[in-house]
Amino acid sequence: MLILSLALLAQTPDYYSDIDFEQDGTSIRVQLSDLVINTHDTFIPYTSGSIDTWDIIRVSDLEFENSSNVLLIYGHNDIDGMFVSDRTRNKFNTCHTSSCIGLWNREHVFARSLASPNLTTNEPGPGTDIHNLRAADSQKNTQRSNRLFTSGSGDSSYTIGDYFYPGDEWKGDVARIIMYMYIRYPGQCEATNSGAGSITYAPENDMPDLFLEWNQEDPVSDLEITRNNVIQSYQGNRNPFIDNPHLATLIWGGPVAEETWGLLSSDLQEENFKVKLNQYNGYLQIEGLSSLEFNVEIYNLLGQSLIKINNKTKINISKLNSGIYVAQIEQKGQRNSIKFIVY
Repeated sequence: MLILSLALLAQTPDYYSDIDFEQDGTSIRVQLSDLVINTHDTFIPYTSGSIDTWDIIRVSDLEFENSSNVLLIYGHNDIDGMFVSDRTRNKFNTCHTSSCIGLWNREHVFARSLASPNLTTNEPGPGTDIHNLRAADSQKNTQRSNRLFTSGSGDSSYTIGDYFYPGDEWKGDVARIIMYMYIRYPGQCEATNSGAGSITYAPENDMPDLFLEWNQEDPVSDLEITRNNVIQSYQGNRNPFIDNPHLATLIWGGPVAEETWGLLSSDLQEENFKVKLNQYNGYLQIEGLSSLEFNVEIYNLLGQSLIKINNKTKINISKLNSGIYVAQIEQKGQRNSIKFIVY
């Protein structure tokens, strides 16, 4: 009965019913591009007396624990007494003048000046696409400016060479937004213009490695899911890489990202099913490994690393609080991510 129930639940969402996922990566990318372009039926004004981007972000970016606040991308600390590092802010504390300390504004994750042509906001269009706009502390927004994203760890920060690391909690969000912008505005929002570093996974050299790695390392958050649903209700289209991060693996290769539909397969993913987690008495037991040398890292849903261990199939998780976690298992150069629940 359980197997039957799971089989019935495994089906492609209606939004993607016309996509042929049996095609090669380039074809899937083109199909998804056509889909998000054709279903983007409403363009939202940046600032207006009617519904505008401010209004939608006040709904899409709400903090779950306190609906009076929005979550601030790149933020990480609400108690250090510094506005620039805040993770939340009252949803009405918005910046509309030149003096914005302690206020939040709208961050273009794919920076306006990195697009060609630039993303403009004087009329509804690419520069007002809500999928690319996130609430951000005004000082942190200025700190990021139009710096290219680069690899790092910990909280958001400048890096050597005048690059920007978005923070462990936000790197997956950033990757999936950049991927969306690339397929939504092909030719204008090239992913390679937004991220630094090598390009070794993508056959067409059109997706920086760090975005594929971030997409796999930082699972989709509840905020991203909520944003995707809210934004679709206003402008019509969705971000496919939030709905299923594994789409990026099918298109560009790289680390095997989570397959949330249970329907898609790739040569890399087949190995993913050989690894299983059994949970008992405060421990995880890993089974099905094909190598004696492997690494295990356990993350919470904020993308924060909690446990790191090498070459041990039995992992003590008794100190983890109740909640959902992701075990990332790396062996033979391949990464597998498996969700588990601590009760």
